Amino acid sequence: MGKSMEKKSKSSVLQWVVPFAVPMIIVVIILFNFSAKSNAAAKQSVADDLCRSARRYAEELSSELEMIGRVIRSVCTALETDQTLGDVQIVELVKIAADCTEASRVELCDRDGNGVDQLGNKISIGNEEYFRDIQNSDDQFLYIEGNSEEEERSIVVVERIRSDEQSYMLLFYPVEKFDSLLSEEDLNAGAFLALLDKEGRILSASGAESAILSGGNLLDSIQSENPEAAEAVRGNIAKGLLGMSDVKLSSESRVLVYAPLGKNQWGIVLGARRGYVDKVIGVQWKNTRNMVISLIVVIFVFSLFIMMIDIIGRIRDNQQKKELENKADTDLLTGLNNKLATERKIKNYMAQNPQTQSMMFLLDVDNFKTVNDTMGHAFGDEVLSSLGEEISAIFRASDIIGRVGGDEFMIFLKGVPNAEIIRKEAKKVEDFFQSFQVGENVKYSVHASIGVAVYPQEGEDFESLYKAADQGLYKAKRRGKNQLAFFEDKWAQIENE
Repeated sequence: MGKSMEKKSKSSVLQWVVPFAVPMIIVVIILFNFSAKSNAAAKQSVADDLCRSARRYAEELSSELEMIGRVIRSVCTALETDQTLGDVQIVELVKIAADCTEASRVELCDRDGNGVDQLGNKISIGNEEYFRDIQNSDDQFLYIEGNSEEEERSIVVVERIRSDEQSYMLLFYPVEKFDSLLSEEDLNAGAFLALLDKEGRILSASGAESAILSGGNLLDSIQSENPEAAEAVRGNIAKGLLGMSDVKLSSESRVLVYAPLGKNQWGIVLGARRGYVDKVIGVQWKNTRNMVISLIVVIFVFSLFIMMIDIIGRIRDNQQKKELENKADTDLLTGLNNKLATERKIKNYMAQNPQTQSMMFLLDVDNFKTVNDTMGHAFGDEVLSSLGEEISAIFRASDIIGRVGGDEFMIFLKGVPNAEIIRKEAKKVEDFFQSFQVGENVKYSVHASIGVAVYPQEGEDFESLYKAADQGLYKAKRRGKNQLAFFEDKWAQIENE
């Protein structure tokens, strides 16, 4: 009898243990497999994030160079188009190129190196090494070290003018200005960013100090201890490919991500600490593993609850993503669109409404530097902030208004169907600046020069429309500032008639 009870007891235990043990064994096997897969997925996710960051920095820097190139290309087009320009007008155009790009200097010279700079000074650079390099190369961008303490390390943007005989416009952009661009977003503590040429020479660097950057040439620094990584980076530079390599130098261990710039085989290298990367991988892996374990344990009981949590999480993520996108598109001082957002939104509208007549205002605060110098930069910021707030209040919410430069604003009015509305809107902007004042106790009148271009008649894409509005702005300044000028005077003539 005792043996029979013992057998029944064992049989009962087996009836509970076996059904429970088999799923648990399966769960354990699943967990082990998932642990390995989630670890690999976490590594790939972090690697993708690093590559996206490096690519984003390269795109920002490339866009900056493209903008500079467009400016001097526009000036050179004006020089090529109008062969009757006098010396004073030519110097003024060269000065405009310098002012629009914050270049340290701009030089316009003939094939022998003789010409003028933006100050109207005569120059003779025929014997300069950088000028010989320009003559022997078709590259648009050239890096020079600077041959004196006064001369900064610069990226020279070259535009070749071909009329009767070739001449050159050279814009010297200090490399140090790129440092602030590269370090605007602090990716993580201990990371660095470097701008390399095709030989691996470090043209600019920002962020954390590193032995990898100390020698002046990144490839030479890592070659002895990391020959495979050096060869991989060298291959990425030569082929213009995005790539990642692990590097150990003395006691320093880093992950290097190379992203091509698309200019002269230059590129951006993002150097993240290996310890930081491993920490992020560990966090992602641990969170994923714990989440899956919890889901397996309670999947049947709390499925609805988990579904609600997932929905709430998605809503929160979408809200945060939208907030981040809005923040990235917003100029912090004025609350308007920043330059990149303004250009993107206008381009999107043009692509979707290619035949809808619209108009672009490009306005520049008159004598803003004088305001800063006499009233202080805090007051100058107040001027820009008040201008952004009040100018946006007089237009529709659907119109695109942005700050595209230090004291330069762009307004794009959608759907202006006829000449009467065009004149009305132009008059509204012009009248605004006749009464616009800033200051609490003492009112300070602020004026602006305004250029206007009509889409699509005066520009079928953003670049050509911007160029037309910019020429209208230049016309307004040339006429004495504090006024509005159309790209084509026919609009003003129609108004007079």
